Amino acid sequence: MAERVPFLQKVGDTLLANKQQYAELMTAEMGKTLKEAIAEVEKCALTCTFYADHASTFLADEPVESDAQKSYIVYQPLGPVLAVMPWNFPFWQVMRFAIPGLLAGNAGLLKHASNVFGCALAIEDVFRKSGLPEGLFQTLLIDSAAVEGVLKDQRVKAVTLTGSGHAGASVAAIAGSRIKKSVLELGGSDALIVLADANLEKAAEVAVKSRMQNAGQSCIAAKRFIVEKTVKKQFTERVIEHIRQIKQGDPMDDTTTMGPMARMNLADDIERQCHESVRKGAKLLVGGDRSGCNVQPMLLDQVKPGMAAFDEETFGPLAVLIDAKDEGEAIRLANQSDFGLGSALWTADAEKAERLARQIQAGSVFVNGLMRSDARVPFGGIKTSGFGRELSEAGIREFVNIKTVWIDTN
Repeated sequence: MAERVPFLQKVGDTLLANKQQYAELMTAEMGKTLKEAIAEVEKCALTCTFYADHASTFLADEPVESDAQKSYIVYQPLGPVLAVMPWNFPFWQVMRFAIPGLLAGNAGLLKHASNVFGCALAIEDVFRKSGLPEGLFQTLLIDSAAVEGVLKDQRVKAVTLTGSGHAGASVAAIAGSRIKKSVLELGGSDALIVLADANLEKAAEVAVKSRMQNAGQSCIAAKRFIVEKTVKKQFTERVIEHIRQIKQGDPMDDTTTMGPMARMNLADDIERQCHESVRKGAKLLVGGDRSGCNVQPMLLDQVKPGMAAFDEETFGPLAVLIDAKDEGEAIRLANQSDFGLGSALWTADAEKAERLARQIQAGSVFVNGLMRSDARVPFGGIKTSGFGRELSEAGIREFVNIKTVWIDTN
């Protein structure tokens, strides 16, 4: 660990020194605004600092009281870990696996999404420039069909995947067939619950920011706005106001607040989900126009279970409004989903917030704030949003051998 920490500190320095270059590459490959891309690189560097400061404590030997003369727990690396990563946060998704994984003593093998292979090579170059031993982190320029062969290789000890449910099920099945550890983050349909006593202006501002960041292409975006009926009209008016302030255009332009979607098929899919929901009774309040990959931010009202915008993961700039008669129905609607990644709850009553947060079926509940991943706390989901955790102490311990040492000399 003493040797690894300085390397990872240098990784953070390398990221910051070249953040403009890396950000421009992200924007060119998948379309996020340059401002969002720069912030992504900075977040990766901050996570390097966090783990450099805390990894030694997270993985320190732990003495255990027992009837042995001495007993303790040690945390030892597994070996090479394969990471199958998505395109939507091309640096952050990789670094939140690689930073703790390398500090734990593992090697990293990256199979990145095919539309961000430039980022994949740049990430490998970050580790090379930072002086890590050759081969400790490698980018594999392979297609999805080649993943099975890599994962079945006896030298590869575990796998982590962020992506679709189909991809996760396939990778988990392969890993299971070889008794290899897997961690899956498979997306979500996050609920943002707004109760009658909430700060409606702040809730609306954060709801739109959460839903529309990265052109709506975020697993942990607030996708279903579940609002108590008594304040729904006021909340809706504020949401529409914030949506209309979004400026869509050239992602390299500093004044642009939303770039294009990453691929045409993704734009096709979000358009389909909107139209199918409208045919079943939803009402389009804002947006709906499209030019290629540029999809105007959309807001649907009167969305109910059974509609695509409620049941499916919507991966694009589509927000939906759902009525709830009271807090009990709001929680029921939030949990009426196959997904369970993140969630948000808005209320002025702290006691109520803590009580209801325990009832929401999700890996995270953020009260009166923006749902996000943060190196200081565990990140991951339940139900079809996956299993296992990234980040924090929990994340660095996912890919280690938690070994018991029991010593008795009698």
